[in-house]
Amino acid sequence: MAERDYIGFATLAEQVHRKSVKRGFEFTLMVCGETGLGKSTLVNTLFLTELYGQRTVPRVEERIEKTTRVEKKTLDIEERGVKLRLTVVDTPGFGDAVNCEDSWRVCTQYIDEQFRQYFTDESGLNRRNIQDNRVHCLLYFVPPYGHSLRQLDIDLLRRLHKKVNIILVIGKADTLTPAEKKLLKVRILDDIEAHGIQIYRFPDCDSDEDEEFKQQDRDLKAACPFAVVGSNQVMEVAGRKIRCRQYPWGIVDVEDPEQSDVVKLRTMLISTHMQDLKDTTRDVHYENYRAQCISQISQHALRERNKLKRESTASNHEFSETDRLLLQKDEEIRRMQDMLAQMQEKLKSTHVSDSIIDV
Repeated sequence: MAERDYIGFATLAEQVHRKSVKRGFEFTLMVCGETGLGKSTLVNTLFLTELYGQRTVPRVEERIEKTTRVEKKTLDIEERGVKLRLTVVDTPGFGDAVNCEDSWRVCTQYIDEQFRQYFTDESGLNRRNIQDNRVHCLLYFVPPYGHSLRQLDIDLLRRLHKKVNIILVIGKADTLTPAEKKLLKVRILDDIEAHGIQIYRFPDCDSDEDEEFKQQDRDLKAACPFAVVGSNQVMEVAGRKIRCRQYPWGIVDVEDPEQSDVVKLRTMLISTHMQDLKDTTRDVHYENYRAQCISQISQHALRERNKLKRESTASNHEFSETDRLLLQKDEEIRRMQDMLAQMQEKLKSTHVSDSIIDV
């Protein structure tokens, strides 16, 4: 193209990049699992920080009546000029009580509350500075000492799999031999399929990606569920500093792919799929919630309209205030139904029909 034919829209990508970097990025991660599986330690390991201090495992008598609560921490991270506001939502007390039937309730309520708040803000007049606190990913920890998923795990996953992107993690995987890890992964995936639970699905690679990226994508998919070992300890071994766990019989390098899937989990969660996790939350899980809300509003408006119509018929006036309200309700119902139809059409186009909730 000649210089005089150059328009300049080729710089659009650079404009978007500069604006995004200046604004920064937000990501909300929820971690869930029973006490002692290394959730806090893994978060520190993934983001190379000390987000949590040393936590103590509660005594048995303290765990009998212990309830699940939500604990939220926010950390601002900057790397090569790119700013990330990381919010980690922990659920201490999950699965610790003798009766764990309602352990999942706190998690579902928190996720729904963030959707509700975003929907309220989005429907308001001032939408310029909406804060996005929606949960983009749930790291669910499975204990290494079980043969597969427990009933507690299944109950929570079945209630959350259409609300949030779920990534399964086997905690403290250094307690397992390689053969035991492989067998546990197979059994967990079999349970997931048998109970119809939808965990996060990796998007397919584009055909124009290079072979190295395609191989990395295949390795990440094959590693699920991720068997991880976390550590807050940094030691110098053979002239280099590593994060490791030290035992009387040796050292476990948590970033060694032969011993732990931490590097693969970090690569997937941060380097390659963070934006897709956010997009899936926005385009699938939140849109499902939004469609439900609009459907409920439409049904409420229809009931109000029918009530006004009955009152108008009973009064038998030619054109009263009730008639005027009826016309308004009719228009509101039409608008809601049109909006709902557009949303359902948009959801169908995402090709994730299994994740769509009928409304």
